[in-house]
Order: sequence, then C-alpha cells, then structure tokens
Amino acid sequence: MLWAISCTDKPNTAAIREKFLLPHREHLQSSQGILVLAGATQTDDGTQAIGSLFIVNVNSRAEARKFSDGDAFTQNGVFASITITRMKKGQWNPAAAEGA
Repeated sequence: MLWAISCTDKPNTAAIREKFLLPHREHLQSSQGILVLAGATQTDDGTQAIGSLFIVNVNSRAEARKFSDGDAFTQNGVFASITITRMKKGQWNPAAAEGA
C-alpha cells in the first residue's frame, strides 16, 4: 500500500539540509525497493527547500514511519512536522514528470 510522507522544514534549516544531504540521499538510494517518489518541496520561485515529500510502498504506517525515522533529515532536526497518510493510487503518469 502507498503512504505519503509530507515533511515541513523548521525555519532556517538550509545549512542542516546541506550538511546531511549525502546521508539523506544514501538513505533514499538504500530504500529504492519501497520508494516510489521523493523530492524537496520548494518556495514558489524554487529558490529554497521548505520541506520534503515521499511516497513509499510498504505494508503499514509503522513501516512508513521507520523509513522516515531512518532519514538523516529527520534524525538531525530538519523537519518541524511529519505527516504520514495512507493513499490509494488513482492516476499514474510518470511521463508527465519528465523534465520537471
């Protein structure tokens, strides 16, 4: 089943994001078997990250939480809030994301 993990950054965490970017990306790479989509959410002008969004395919909220808890951004206090919501795949069009 799919789970959406929506994270909102604490203010002024750009330096922390930068410091832990490599371990964050390593976590995503090691989670390829469950990670459907991941990316930073940004300000409207695209100049600053303000959070992250992950879609994972796991069997429970606990497994989605385990994925989130394993992320260096979570472990090092980047996020002010993390919301985990079960979702149902309605439309799937990965070609629409090309070049985004």
